[in-house]
Parts: sequence; structure tokens; C-alpha cells
Amino acid sequence: MNQFVRLINRAHDMPKTIAHGGSDSPEIKARLRGMPHHIVITKPLNRRGRTLTRCNVDWVRTERSHTRLDRVFARLDREPERPAHVGMPRMSRHRVVLLGATLAFYAAIVWAVVATSWLVRLDWQVMFFRPYQQWPELHAFVDYYVVLGQRGPTAVMVAAWLGWRSWRQHTLRPLLALGVSLLLLNVTVGAAKYGMGRLGPHYATEIGSNEMWLGGDIFPSGHTANAVVTWGILAYLASTPRARRWLSALSAVTSLGVGLSTVYIGTHWLSDVLLGWAAGLLILLALPWFEPLIQRAEARILAVRDRLRDRRGAKAPAPAPAGRPVVVRPLTERAADPVHEPVPAGRAARAPVYLAPGPHTSRAERSPVTPAGSRRPQHTDRHPRGTTPAPRP
Repeated sequence: MNQFVRLINRAHDMPKTIAHGGSDSPEIKARLRGMPHHIVITKPLNRRGRTLTRCNVDWVRTERSHTRLDRVFARLDREPERPAHVGMPRMSRHRVVLLGATLAFYAAIVWAVVATSWLVRLDWQVMFFRPYQQWPELHAFVDYYVVLGQRGPTAVMVAAWLGWRSWRQHTLRPLLALGVSLLLLNVTVGAAKYGMGRLGPHYATEIGSNEMWLGGDIFPSGHTANAVVTWGILAYLASTPRARRWLSALSAVTSLGVGLSTVYIGTHWLSDVLLGWAAGLLILLALPWFEPLIQRAEARILAVRDRLRDRRGAKAPAPAPAGRPVVVRPLTERAADPVHEPVPAGRAARAPVYLAPGPHTSRAERSPVTPAGSRRPQHTDRHPRGTTPAPRP
């Protein structure tokens, strides 16, 4: 703020501008133009000699205004935290009633197909209608859209999102809830598929029959049930009621489209799709019963992690013990006491490694030697240091 106060105070060189135009004058705006800052002045400078101070500056912003993308990345950079307001869905009376109604609908669909009722006749009518021939322009889009109901791609996408949420919230509940729901889906839908053994439209053997117990595996529709569970788990784990409503609507539309896509392609009967919707909804409605199991599993996993971390810390090498302390003395005391520290017993004093064994003479006592192969003559007139040269004749 001080730099802007000093900047605007320079405008006092223009007294007429300050007296008549105040801080909104074009000269001052020209000085501030091109700078990524914003200043709100609460009092006009209507007197000559009046200066801009902190008292008449209400707000100074020294950063550029953030875009939506900047705010998203700023939120990602925040410290992970576990929200305290996120509550676990409980098995309320409303949910129990809805679970019972869905279970009754499931049983009614199975009975209608086993009894070869009007629902089986509707299945054959839709099959003979051949939607893929009525609207061939939709075939390319439907081939890609139906992937939203396949187990592999959807599980990977949803697991990536829930894994990020688990890291942000410091809890394993999202991933464990996804694992439990997929396990329930495999057990319940898989058992129903192979237990009833219904054949698909492309493998039907008799017109008008229900094609039950013939070794098939399409009743109920696995794509539809997987779409309901995989996308519905996002709504189940939503942290706010508004997010739960939006995600519930999104998962319902997605699973509805996946079921109709399988009917369009001709891989499922219409009754298969109806039973798949009911099977996936049953799993989502019954999931609160498994919340205590999810909590116990999370506690055990975190306990195992803590034990492994403690064991890893116990295996770390201990620091080496400190050696004998060395007494440091001033140089005056060292000069007065030239006695060196004796060599400890058990280790004999050795000569330096750069000296060959044998008697050695000092450099001053050595005679100059001419290197072998040198063209220089011998230095007969030189003599070692410390000796008296022989008199010349």
C-alpha cells in the first residue's frame, strides 16, 4: 500500500489536477494504467496540499484477479483435511422401505420371466423391432457409450477419483466402500446369471420362449447393474446433500442410457435391463449395513501400517557410539609442553608409507646425482653441503 501512496503523492506536482479532479483525474489514471493493482479511494482530495494516506485508502489489491482454474489449483494445493461434517448414510426407515420395494420388484421381474408372461412377449417384440436397424446412425455413438457400463474402465475411473478423495480426507472409506460394493455386485449378479442361465436374443432357440436354464449368462444385465453401482457409489459417498442429489441424477441417467444401449445393440432382453437396474439399486440401498465392516477393515489396515512403520523404524541402524573426547588446549600450552600423545599399546609405530625401508639421509646430506642417460657431464666441482671443499692445485 505504501508504494501506491507514494505514487499518487507524486501527483502533487499538478496542483490543479489534485484540486479539481481529485484522484479520478486522467493524469493519475495514466500513471496507474498498466499496473495489475486496484485502489479504492474513499475520500476525494479536494483541498490543495492534501496527501493520500492510509486513512483514505479503503482497499488495495496487489495481485491479479484469479480465474476459475486458478481457484481450482489453489484448492488442490491446500493441506489435506478430513471434513468433520461428512456423515455416513444410515439404514433409515425410508431406506428400508425403498429396499423392500426394490426387492419386491426384483422378485416380480424374475417371476414374470419364469412364467413366460406378457414381459417375455414384450421382449420378443422389441427384439423383432431391431432398434439398431431402425436408427443406424446411432450405432457408432452407442458402441462407445455402452463402455460406461463395463466393469474394467468404469472401476478404474471411479477408483482413481475415490483414491484422490481418500488422500484428501485422510480416510480409506471411499476405496473400501467401492471394493465392498463391487464384491457384492460380483456375488449377487454373478450367482443370478449362472443360476438362471438365460440365453440372449442372438442365441434364442425358440420364438416366444423365456430361454431360461439353457446355459446363458445375461439375466440380469451385468452392464446395467455395474453402471448403477459404479456411478451410484459417487452419490453414496457425496459430502453434501446438494452433491448427493446431483450425482444421484447423473448416475440414474447414465445407468438408464447404458441399459437402453444394450437393448439397442441386441445383446440383452428388455427384462434383463429391468432386473439389472433393480440388482444395482439393491446393492446401493443395502450398503449402510456394511459400514461397520468397512470401519473395522479400515482400522485393521491402519494398524498393520503402523506396525510395519514401527518395525521399519526398529530395524534402522543405531548411531555409532561417540569416541573418546579430545581435549583442545591453547597453542601456548602446546608450545610449553611438546610431549606428544603416546601410541596406544598393541599397535607398533610404523614408518611413513612413502619411505622405502632402510636408513635414510636428509635432503641436505645427499650428493647431487646426474640422471642416467643424461648428456650433461658429471659435476665434479660440486660437493655435499656441510663439507669443506678440497683445495685446488
